[in-house]
Amino acid sequence: RHRWTAHSYYNEYKSYLSDMIWNVVVAVFLIGWHTAQARKPNIIIMLMDDMGWGDIGINGNWAKETPNIDQMAAEGTLFMDFYTANPLCSPSRAALMTGRLPIRNGFYSDNAHARNAYTPQTIVGGIHKSEVLLPELLKGAGYRSKIIGKWHLGHRQEFMPYNRGFDEFFGSGNCHFGPFDDVKTPNIPVYKNDKMVGRYYTNFTIEKQQGISNLTQIFIAEAMDFIKKEHEAGNPFFLYWTPDATHGPAYASTAFHGRSIRGTPYGDAVMELDHGVGVILNLLKSLGIHRDTFVFFTSDNGAATYRNAFAGNNGPFLCGKETTYEGGMREPGVAWWPGTIPSGVVTHQLGTIMDLFTTSLVLAGVKHPTDRIYDGIDLSPVLIDPGHDVIDRPVWYYRGNELMAVRVGSYKAHYWLWTEFGKDPLKFTFCPGQYVQNVTVHDQFNHTDQPVLFNIGRDPGEKYPIGPKSAEYKTAMKIISPIVADHRAKLVKGKPSLNYCDNAVQNWAPPGCEELGYCLPIPKSNPKLCYWDH
Repeated sequence: RHRWTAHSYYNEYKSYLSDMIWNVVVAVFLIGWHTAQARKPNIIIMLMDDMGWGDIGINGNWAKETPNIDQMAAEGTLFMDFYTANPLCSPSRAALMTGRLPIRNGFYSDNAHARNAYTPQTIVGGIHKSEVLLPELLKGAGYRSKIIGKWHLGHRQEFMPYNRGFDEFFGSGNCHFGPFDDVKTPNIPVYKNDKMVGRYYTNFTIEKQQGISNLTQIFIAEAMDFIKKEHEAGNPFFLYWTPDATHGPAYASTAFHGRSIRGTPYGDAVMELDHGVGVILNLLKSLGIHRDTFVFFTSDNGAATYRNAFAGNNGPFLCGKETTYEGGMREPGVAWWPGTIPSGVVTHQLGTIMDLFTTSLVLAGVKHPTDRIYDGIDLSPVLIDPGHDVIDRPVWYYRGNELMAVRVGSYKAHYWLWTEFGKDPLKFTFCPGQYVQNVTVHDQFNHTDQPVLFNIGRDPGEKYPIGPKSAEYKTAMKIISPIVADHRAKLVKGKPSLNYCDNAVQNWAPPGCEELGYCLPIPKSNPKLCYWDH
């Protein structure tokens, strides 16, 4: 009787204890779940400029000079197949901010066939008012936002970040080209919010020949100040950190000048940007908000291989910036969110820069407008659960107003082939040291009737076209052709915003120039069709 009573008491106690523990677990889970729902994650997008897929150590760069980006990948997810939306800076940035291909959002030109267009100082247009940008949508969910670095979606006032949803801005509407004479061409202004605080070269020093400037350090400090301020205020924030040090002419501060084993200002710039990534991620950890912050690192287009030894590295891929070969559009991609995104994951999920728009909105609990087609998809299921099935989706390769190629699964079909204009059949500025017969070409070749097909899973360098009579070709094209046909049938092209140029719209007298005594006379307006040579 005694043993039976003790045994019964033990079982009853164990049952009671189990129920109590389970109730506690459920309560903790529910509290955590409701807290997570109430707390919107901070979002940081780090967009580099002309940085190639092969420039980071985790992707095989021999110099191994990106320890912070590599650590970021080790603590998160590395995308092996991440793409931009265009092989040139401005259209790719427009795609990120809108979640839509440049052909849809209007960031292209139809002045000539398949030409890359961007936003030099003379450009009249910019991002259309009808396009709803990421910071505008996040603002409705209580986010504070800041862009630091290069904007490049139009430098006239109606197009600038402070009029398109960003609460704060430090940087420039253009790239750091120069120096100019302030007579034929004005030096490019640097803004703090809606006012110019100086100009590149004259006020913000860039020693072009040596490749020295303190700008990246300024951009790092601006990021730190913004993060601290918004954290202290208890605001969810969106930081768009887009330094342009790796765009030619590349530069780094004196602390990093000459340090890279690559022996170029570009290598120094990569090292300093990597340092900046580390500073920002470590700040998030020190503030205890790393588990509340989604961070993504990528680049706007492939490395500018035409700079030869002074350019970045596109790994095993063909050609570079300006082209729709893999080297022009496949980018480094690293996602980081400790506690939510598992560490040490490598994925072959096809991702694009437009997915950052859609994924950010989903994480913030914001819905995008339903009156237009979006090209970005939500990557969060794959990021949060590495065991999730790969999401089937095409990747489109546009050059200006022409669909040049598409990737579906491991297959890439070129509907048009064109590298650049030229005469020497073996020499290509955009593909130095690379030549693939009938693939790298100086003339525009239309292959719509019989696309040139590669399996870039086994042939990432696009060297070995698959024979059109082969069973593999026929099977692959049977899948690809209807996808392309559907895309073309549903495509509504945006009005091109990069058709007109005018010397009068250059940065002669930006807001704030009066306070600095640095306004320049504005010449007479004379708009003309822009000429895009590639």
